[in-house]
Amino acid sequence: MTTAAPTATAAATGPRSTVARRLLALGRAEATLLLRNRSALFTALLLPLMLIGGRHGMLKQQADSHPGLDVDSLLITGTIGGILAFVVYYNLTAAYVGRRNELVLKRLRTGEATDVEILAGTAVPSVSLALLMSGVVAAGGVAVLKLGAPVNPLLLAAGVLLSIGTMIALAALTSAFTKTVETAGITTLPVLLVSQFGSGLLIPLETMPDRIADVCRLLPTTPGFQLIRLGWTGSDGSAAATGFGGTWATALPHLVTGAVWLGLALWGAVRYFRWESRR
Repeated sequence: MTTAAPTATAAATGPRSTVARRLLALGRAEATLLLRNRSALFTALLLPLMLIGGRHGMLKQQADSHPGLDVDSLLITGTIGGILAFVVYYNLTAAYVGRRNELVLKRLRTGEATDVEILAGTAVPSVSLALLMSGVVAAGGVAVLKLGAPVNPLLLAAGVLLSIGTMIALAALTSAFTKTVETAGITTLPVLLVSQFGSGLLIPLETMPDRIADVCRLLPTTPGFQLIRLGWTGSDGSAAATGFGGTWATALPHLVTGAVWLGLALWGAVRYFRWESRR
């Protein structure tokens, strides 16, 4: 009788809660809300892909005045960067604001999930969707544009992870200064414009004047995007790296700058993030 009691108790209380289970539950709930929001789905699914045409035209113009510019690889890596910016940063900022104003975040804090788990769980659908779309775009680049395989897949993955981490932290920080979901389009605009025009997605850094390019390399979103480009093509525009080790040597400044910005964004998110709206 004494040996059966613990089993009966465990069966009555159900499966033990773990971090993975809590993240999965939070992510599933957030995914359901995302699928019901047509405007969020449009921004997440169609807008980044609609920008491909405009991005290709701008890169073509740059190639006319800068012979040797690899338009195809820049188009694919730039589109991946655009997906991460719109799907993760913009969409997640709106999600944090919406859940905060609906007091969902406040109620979740009374449960077992930690603050980090709540924020990460809310980000799961946006991050998963961004990775899926990026994978489709990358596969399309290889199949249609005949791009070669990534020169340094580990560096490419590091760039994607750094970009995602920075976007999540910036989304949490931006949500603190966003009153409603509707105003998220305004408060996220500075970072979106910086990421598109200043981080090499629409205008390659090597086509800019040297001083402007040096400043743009120090922007928060530039390091991750340049690591993605460097990991795939072996060049970040400033110099072509040779071999696997060469790409890591070229990537070191981007890794350092990206780590500093990620730390600052995380500090800002922790310092200013709001768990409930201020009336």
